[in-house]
Order: sequence, then C-alpha cells, then structure tokens
Amino acid sequence: MAAEAYQLEDIPGVGPTTAEKLREAGYESIEKIAQSTASELYESAEIGEGTARKMIKWCISQTTDGEVSGESGSSDARVELALMNVKRLEIEDIPGVGPAIAEKLRDGGFLTIESIATATSSTLSEAAEIGESTAKKMIKWCREQADIGGFKTGTEVFEARLLIKKLRTLVPEVDGLLGGGFETQAITELYGEFGSGKSQIVHQLAVNVQLPEELGGLDGSVIYVDTENTFRPERIEQMVNGLEIEGADPQEFLKNIHVARAQTSDHQMLLIENSHELAEELKSQGKPVKLIIVDSLTGLFRSEYAGRGTLAERQQKLNRHMHDIFKLCDEYNAIGLVTNQVMSNPAVFFGDPTKPIGGNIVGHTATFRIYLRKSKGGKRIFRLVDSPNLPDGEATFLVEEGGLRAC
Repeated sequence: MAAEAYQLEDIPGVGPTTAEKLREAGYESIEKIAQSTASELYESAEIGEGTARKMIKWCISQTTDGEVSGESGSSDARVELALMNVKRLEIEDIPGVGPAIAEKLRDGGFLTIESIATATSSTLSEAAEIGESTAKKMIKWCREQADIGGFKTGTEVFEARLLIKKLRTLVPEVDGLLGGGFETQAITELYGEFGSGKSQIVHQLAVNVQLPEELGGLDGSVIYVDTENTFRPERIEQMVNGLEIEGADPQEFLKNIHVARAQTSDHQMLLIENSHELAEELKSQGKPVKLIIVDSLTGLFRSEYAGRGTLAERQQKLNRHMHDIFKLCDEYNAIGLVTNQVMSNPAVFFGDPTKPIGGNIVGHTATFRIYLRKSKGGKRIFRLVDSPNLPDGEATFLVEEGGLRAC
C-alpha cells in the first residue's frame, strides 16, 4: 500500500482524538509525520514518549522515498535520525517532583520515568520518603508518558515485538533451536552440572554481543555479576581470537564487559538494583547494555539459606531479584542470562534425576529454560526445556579453545 493511501487512524495506537490533534497541528499524512522532527510530533499530539517513538518508526517504515528532513539513508538510519529528536523526560518533569525528591529517587535507583512506571507504590514511597498516594500518582503519570500499563491489541503487541533483537551463539544448530538466537527483553536460564558448559556459553555471548548486528551481535556492552569467581578475562581473549575477525582487539572487548563480584546474596541483589546508573552511562556513551549476566543466580542463596525453615524467605528474595533483572532487561531491551545450579532428585528411579535449584519461582520467571549436559566425545547437549513460543528440542555443540563450535 502506498504511503498516501494510509489514514492517520491506520497508525497503530492512534485513535480519533489523537488523529484530530495531529491534523490540527498540520500532520495530514503519515509522510508528514515521517518527515517531521520527533520533538514536534511529541508536543503536537500530547502523547507519551514511547507512543511517539512507535508512531514515528511505523510511519517511516511505510514511506518509500527514503528521506527524512531532506537526508537520505536506510530505513533504520532514518528511524534513528528521527528518534534522536524525541524529547527525553527527566524525573524533574514529573508533576510535584522537585530537586530534593528527584535526588532521593536517583539514590534509590530510579533514574528514568520508565523505572518509576514499573515500580510498586510501596517501594517508591520508601525510596522518596513520600506518601503512598503521592507515589501512586507519580507512577500513573509515568506510565502514561512511557506508554506502559494499558491494554493493547494483538496488532500493537506484534509491532512492539519487532523491536526485539536476537543474539547468536554462531553455532547454527543452537541458534536454530532458539529461533535465531537469545532474545532481548527476556530472561534465559542455563542450568546443568558443573562442567556442562554454562560459563562457556556466558563468556561466548559476552564476546558476541559486542559484534555488529550483521555478524550476529547487538553492538552493546555487558553487565556481569559474578557470584562464583568464574569470570576469566583470558577466556574472553581466546574467544575473541577464535572469531578470526581482522583487527579484533581482545582488550577492546574486555573494556565493554563490566564485572562485579558479589559476596553475599544481598550484595548480589544490590548490584542489579544499582545497575541502572551504569546502564544509563553506557547508553549515553553509545554502547548500551545489551547483555546482563548473573553467574550463578542461586549459588549464594543456596549457601546462606539452608534448611526448610529459611525456604520461604529465600524464595521471596529470589522472586524479587528475578523481577529486578527482568525490569532491567525490559527497560534497556537487553538479554538477561542467568546460570543455575542443580540437585539430584532421589525420588526419581528412571530417567534423569537432575533438577534445577530455585523451584517454581525461578521456573515461572525465566522466559526460556535451557538444560546443559555432557555427552560422549567432548560434546555438550543444549536442550530447550521451556519456551513460550518455541518447541522443545536438542542441539549439540563443542567447547574448544576458540569458543563454541558446531559438532
């Protein structure tokens, strides 16, 4: 369909009221929206930042002249050019929030309106030292501006899914099993016995995520929470050299991996909670965080909360921790990758007795669950156990000095 044939009401999420405001401001066609600056659109339609971005991207994708504001280039380049001009809301823009409250919110880890929009009123109230009713009003306003929390049609959800990226392992069988690679805005859990390849996959993805998209990466940085002293820069160097890319410098790859060693489970949770500040800094530097690793998720919890009497408290903290990771992934369109320890179920007499730690809390929160195990001849079995949209299946891979390889 030609761009001229579209009406403003055809834009996903645009109803009669918004369309009327756009026409009053001089935007009679989707071509005019695609050629305008995003900040003008934002103010004219009185809409949230998230909605403005989606409208601009959709309109540009429907135009065929290849130009925005007189500049030519690819569709992706034109989208980025337009989105650069979208007005960025700061915490001080929230009605009733002054410098003092804004500072308390930032100290509490709330650096963007998106992080406030997805917070609970009790958490926000405690962080900013304000009443719960005030906190609820702040959250409501932020959700409206960030376009979070309302009902959407299946078509709108489908459009939003187009923003999701895939990170490849560069092992064709594994990537095929995952539908193209590890998915952003989701948590993937890797579990298996020691030596099954969990940390090897983690190291490989910490390298691959820095590659450009045309090579299977996401051109991003890594946040790595190490709870078991498993991170090895020497292994990163080997894997970078194993890519056999001309001019690839292992030291440059290491600069983009930000590692923190967690000493206790509370420290582990705090590191994720405080990662927003680092993520914002990396975003401003043009190397946004695209991979968040916790290796391992349950090791410290397992050692500190022993016995049935502490199980409820452990599960409650694990639940909160997993949701903090998910919020971080969702906000920055990043991949959450957690490794998990296993235990043997003595009640299983036939089949594999291996069972992941963390119970239903981890199982329900993780979007994808992958079971790793050793096989003959140095092979590893990569089994997709749970996924919301992919069939279960298995793939094999090898771990060599240069990284993961197909069998």
